[in-house]
Amino acid sequence: MVMADPMPYFAASAVSAFVTLPFWKAATIGQSGYALTATSALGRFWEASKPPYRGGFVVVSGKTWATAAIFFGSDEGCRWLRQRGWSHATSTLAPPLLISAYVQIANQPFVRSSIMLQGDPQVSFAHKSSNPNLAVLRHLWRTQGLSAIWLGTGVGLLRTVPKYVTAVVAKDALDNMLAPADKSATSLTLRSVKKSVVASVAGSVLTNPLDVVQNEMFKTGEGFLPTLRRLQRAEGSRWLMRGVEKNMLASAVPMALTICLTDAFMQWRYGSWRNGSDYS
Repeated sequence: MVMADPMPYFAASAVSAFVTLPFWKAATIGQSGYALTATSALGRFWEASKPPYRGGFVVVSGKTWATAAIFFGSDEGCRWLRQRGWSHATSTLAPPLLISAYVQIANQPFVRSSIMLQGDPQVSFAHKSSNPNLAVLRHLWRTQGLSAIWLGTGVGLLRTVPKYVTAVVAKDALDNMLAPADKSATSLTLRSVKKSVVASVAGSVLTNPLDVVQNEMFKTGEGFLPTLRRLQRAEGSRWLMRGVEKNMLASAVPMALTICLTDAFMQWRYGSWRNGSDYS
């Protein structure tokens, strides 16, 4: 049995967050509806994803600890609960549910400030600040009160918790469904890729509409229901899929990369690949 070790998880999350930062920026701008000047789809993607990466350090560090905490905590929590006689369903669902809720609440102020920095004209003053995220948060606190810093937390929970719970449940289910790999690196890698891609896509597509609503709330300061009604009036059902292709890059790719890299780092560290049987 391979015991859960946080280092492969944190290393995988850090690499994933850094590599996919441009995708995160492109998805954020696409879902928020910030103005772009390019006319072609490829031109708009390049315009949205290219530097500068304002608040990039906060985005990378926040995604690193959050993703690592969710996947490490879910694996270790599942193992711990099952050893103590809890059912398979409870052991699988409870850890990602509780941990993803905690990290969303803890990260919410930095999520809002990072998203606003990508194109919201009301915080353009923060672009020259040595710490732009804190400049945005101070501005929100002074002009709208402390509650503005946590605006959209409820939507964030509805968005993030199902995304990671779905990904973790799908990952664990695929661990049990896929045929065991032989000891070759190719077989191990293919098994890990299949598991990570299906799990991450399932989690990302499911919650794309909530990503759109949350980003619109950050832009306008409206509540959840007014934002929902405005989007439906202005765009019909089209808003449900706004930015979904960019979200696949910004959300599914980092999750898939994290899961796959964690397996690879676990193999390098212990000489054995992580799979569902490791935690039984």
